[in-house]
Amino acid sequence: MTPRTGRHFLQIPGPTNVPDPVLRAIAAPTVDHRGPEFAALTRRLLAALGPVFGTSGPVVIYPASGTGAWEAALVNTLSPGDRVLSFETGHFSTLWREMAGALGLETETDFIAGDWRHGADPDALAERLADDTGHEIKAVCVVHNETSTGVTSRVPEIRRVLDEAGHPALLLVDTISSLGSIDYRHDEWGVDVTVAGSQKGLMLPPGLSFNAVSDKALAASRNSRLPKVFWDWGPVLEANKQGSFPYTPATNLLYGLEEALLILQQEGLENVFARHQRHAAATRAAVRGWGLEVLCLDEREHSGSLTAVLMPEGHDADKVRKIILERFDMSLGAGLGRLAGRVFRIGHLGQLGDLTLAGTLSGVQMGLELAGVPVRPDGLGAALEVLRTG
Repeated sequence: MTPRTGRHFLQIPGPTNVPDPVLRAIAAPTVDHRGPEFAALTRRLLAALGPVFGTSGPVVIYPASGTGAWEAALVNTLSPGDRVLSFETGHFSTLWREMAGALGLETETDFIAGDWRHGADPDALAERLADDTGHEIKAVCVVHNETSTGVTSRVPEIRRVLDEAGHPALLLVDTISSLGSIDYRHDEWGVDVTVAGSQKGLMLPPGLSFNAVSDKALAASRNSRLPKVFWDWGPVLEANKQGSFPYTPATNLLYGLEEALLILQQEGLENVFARHQRHAAATRAAVRGWGLEVLCLDEREHSGSLTAVLMPEGHDADKVRKIILERFDMSLGAGLGRLAGRVFRIGHLGQLGDLTLAGTLSGVQMGLELAGVPVRPDGLGAALEVLRTG
């Protein structure tokens, strides 16, 4: 292996690089999580989180990964045997559906299969809701940005279909790889529970997860009969009134969260979203310049967080990733599930600048060439043109 000098390029679609100010904040001395200093921090955080989710309602914080926030969204709103409609948009939508089934929810009847190259289909949802005259479907689960595929579902269109059908199902949305990177509006889009994690657009290490909760979801939680103790919203929201939690919080990660939210605020969320879209456009220009194919097929659904690159027949994406890691000390995302070995994923989310992206795409181009993948040399130049003029 080539001796490693310089910094490692962590270009997976999360966990992302943690900015130095966030690392320094996390390294601060731990305080008493029952004391007044921590209570003040909690109140500041809860106020600052609202604009990032696009909500004026409550946001619940857990010391957990995004998987925990998935479970919290389900167990707080549903009861055993409830029908849950889900879309097969990729690996993580599949895992969330499997979790729902394991919790005792009915997931087989209302499953909309997909090809992993498109987002949630509003037309298919309209057909299913039209058949559900008894309103037996209790929740619709959507992954906003599918981390395994680089496809962003059109959540406002899903909400419109629910409204036009007059259907009372809850709308549960996973934003784990989109929050803080791609435009998202919990209140405006009529989302009932938004699921999020700390390790992507929020620029933190893994270890925090979130539920933003609508009034309708809170009402549903009062009648939900799925078992819950740790995940129960009620005790968390009650403790939050005093600036505390009903369990030991991840104190130092919360220090980092405050700094990360300040970084987003200083740049401005609209600027953050525009930067991600610009970097995504440059990455897609590189892929097409190489003569390769972006996995996402719908121009309306291209992700601002990551780009999944489909390999030509006879070439192994993992071989390319291995060469790039060994030669250039850069990590790219692997293909997951049915895409294993068929795609690699370039993460371009979090704290990322033009030169970092240019270096990333240079490494990808060299790695493709070293792996013997037949690519044109035009990719990097096409990306740089977007960065120069965008």
